[in-house]
Amino acid sequence: MKALWIIENEDNTFSQNIIEKNVDELPAGEVLIRVKYSSLNYKDALSASGNKGVTKKYPHTPGIDAAGIVEHSLNEQFTKGEKVIVTGFDLGMNTSGGFGEYIRVPAKWVVKLPKGLKLKESMMFGTGGLTAALCIDKIISNGITPEKGKIIVTGSTGGVGIMAVMILAKLGFEVVAVTGKTEAKDFLLKIGAKEVIGRNDIDDKSTRPLLKGQFAGAIDTVGGNLLATILKSMNYGGVVSICGLVNSPELPTSVFPFILRGVSMFGIDSAECDIEWRKKMWKNLAKKWKPEQLTSVTKTVTLKGLPKEINKILKGGQIGRVVVRL
Repeated sequence: MKALWIIENEDNTFSQNIIEKNVDELPAGEVLIRVKYSSLNYKDALSASGNKGVTKKYPHTPGIDAAGIVEHSLNEQFTKGEKVIVTGFDLGMNTSGGFGEYIRVPAKWVVKLPKGLKLKESMMFGTGGLTAALCIDKIISNGITPEKGKIIVTGSTGGVGIMAVMILAKLGFEVVAVTGKTEAKDFLLKIGAKEVIGRNDIDDKSTRPLLKGQFAGAIDTVGGNLLATILKSMNYGGVVSICGLVNSPELPTSVFPFILRGVSMFGIDSAECDIEWRKKMWKNLAKKWKPEQLTSVTKTVTLKGLPKEINKILKGGQIGRVVVRL
């Protein structure tokens, strides 16, 4: 099998190479999967560059997403030839990941590919799409409808943000996209945003505990003062899903949005989320939540093209999703 192989050098730097290795070298697990597609996430780029907070031991093959065909299963739930998806859990972190032609994982990590979704499409969504779906599901299941008002999405050119904008627009919501990339405005309007604003437009530096209510819901991937400003700007009964800390893990706010406006805030984790919730979201993405623009926001590379894309995402230059064909 071919795999992207990250090694730690004697000078504490890290190198990326494509190597041939034996399938028998994979970790123990119940399901052996021939990977057809993977996708590139920021966490993959961190793993590929030697971030010990993501991957503790090297050499290692990253790739937190994988879609492929069951080659062998010790669990009767899966049979040879079935199409499946694996995202999150420990895949690509400390377990050999989707940037290799095979993975071997526990059966409880594996989801059968739902009808209406192709293997490649599942990796166009990947962890970013699944996370966006979980965020949206929290908002909808807590009573927010398009009639309630605008939904604001931060980090809107990232993997989660792009998917959130497209899915929300597909469901009829009026989406306000926040980005620090002024050149991305036309792109965001094209994929469904009704309004695009800069970070400075939602970065209140005053000490006011509440601001004018503007939003019925929010999906935040950045944290910090932008999230604090959004919380202060929610309408009564607003719902906020948070899933990232690109800007900061800190949250400089007060309890006022929660106790005076009844705002709810939910933390979203797609890596370890309940498997039944995960299956439900994949079914939604395969059918009524699938955006028409999915292909247009995706580029496809091989293992050979991965290092260039990894470098781009680390520098903040990535817009859209990168699918890896194995």
